[in-house]
Amino acid sequence: MKPKVLIVAAEASSALYAQRLLEYWKRHGKEVEAFGVGNRAMEELGFKCLGRSEEMAVLGFQEIISQYGLIRGVFGRILVEVTDCLPNLALLFDYSSFNLKLAAKLKKLGIPIVYYISPQVWAWRQRRVKKIKAVVDKMLVVFPFEKKFYDKHGVESVFVGHPLLDELDSRLFDPSILARERRKFGVTENDILLALMPGSRHSEIDHHLEVQLKTAEILKKENANLKVALLVAPSLDKQWLQARMPLVNFPLITIQKDPMDMVKLADVVLVASGTATFLVGLLEKPMVIMYKMSTLTAYLVRRLVRIPNFGMINLVLGSEVCPEFFQEDANPTKLSEALQGLINSREQREAIRKKLQVVKTKLGDKGVTGRVAEQLEQYIGH
Repeated sequence: MKPKVLIVAAEASSALYAQRLLEYWKRHGKEVEAFGVGNRAMEELGFKCLGRSEEMAVLGFQEIISQYGLIRGVFGRILVEVTDCLPNLALLFDYSSFNLKLAAKLKKLGIPIVYYISPQVWAWRQRRVKKIKAVVDKMLVVFPFEKKFYDKHGVESVFVGHPLLDELDSRLFDPSILARERRKFGVTENDILLALMPGSRHSEIDHHLEVQLKTAEILKKENANLKVALLVAPSLDKQWLQARMPLVNFPLITIQKDPMDMVKLADVVLVASGTATFLVGLLEKPMVIMYKMSTLTAYLVRRLVRIPNFGMINLVLGSEVCPEFFQEDANPTKLSEALQGLINSREQREAIRKKLQVVKTKLGDKGVTGRVAEQLEQYIGH
């Protein structure tokens, strides 16, 4: 009888990591009945989708309220399915408000719970660690400092490394391949390519897209050799995005493909804070980090967050290697000024690139998905 696994991966990045796990199991002949929240790529691997990450990836108090009906419906469907089949394991990714509430229900049913990609309890609302300790059997963490945090609070945890390491390939750094692929988009060796990454959530597009495009417009006027590419997250619907596109008064290259294959083309990146900053950092691309949200959510974040930087790449590096701009500071004037230095100076780009090379040494070793699968064997059998 095949083991049953509930997976809740409600963010674009989490869904990618869950997809890689399903692919790993399939590659190694491991037959598993997986269901829960995921993306279309997971569904193509036989995953039974009760909720889509493309629809559930929201951030912020007001944004969650607007999607409350959808999220509550998915929560109810999961509980019905779980009660019917009692899975061998629940594998939860980030998305703490939803997942910790769900974990409390699953715990009462005696279902083992493994949490992969920790909520950022070390940054804000640390009291959630008590709830984690009460309902989670094991945390699989991707940063060494998370392991230290959970050890301090008596929560069983294993450092598996960051799953984005498994996405790296030597071809991503091959100059001849990069030059050839850039030429396909009309980018020559004398051009500087600025990549815009407004995010993968609908709310992020609403808050970031126009700001990033206006920033690029300012820079285009000042730099004749600048080309601009909008990198569209694979989880976003192009027609949905097109309907939200403001009028653009300069040539804009639009690319939608695997994130690593998009980012590798860039010289400089304007990126919305999140997992994307790791992806950009691992590819050693100089970046400026920005983030905007609703006024109410920003107010709450400022009161609750207790970390020196909000850009995750800077947190891992231990200093503000890449400039950060939050809320009202994330405006076209300030963003274009920060990017101008990177566009003008090859030396400045190279200096940041060298600092970003350190990231790989801080995130563990390749083979992360395999290590995750090993940790799950005790629950779903060999």
